[in-house]
Amino acid sequence: MVPRPAGGRSQTRGTKRGRPPVHQETWSKVSVVLFDRQISQLDQLTTGAPRTRGKPFNRAEIIRALIDGLIDSGLDITAIGSEADLRAKVARHLGTPFR
Repeated sequence: MVPRPAGGRSQTRGTKRGRPPVHQETWSKVSVVLFDRQISQLDQLTTGAPRTRGKPFNRAEIIRALIDGLIDSGLDITAIGSEADLRAKVARHLGTPFR
């Protein structure tokens, strides 16, 4: 991963190509594998119930918010042995039943 300045790639010859800068900190583009069911649920969250203010969230905004929420929660995940155990602990922490 190569950190990029806020706004992404540097521009040449003054052209403004690509997405406009939206981030206020350095960032890196990463690829992750998600299950089809997760993408489906994310898409339902992004296009589902209309929000009362502002624009809808996109997938990346939801994923970043979840990661920052986990980090900010102070939840200790150092002793967790599997993804399933992590999922259960996060669900319990959020007060939701885990199947």
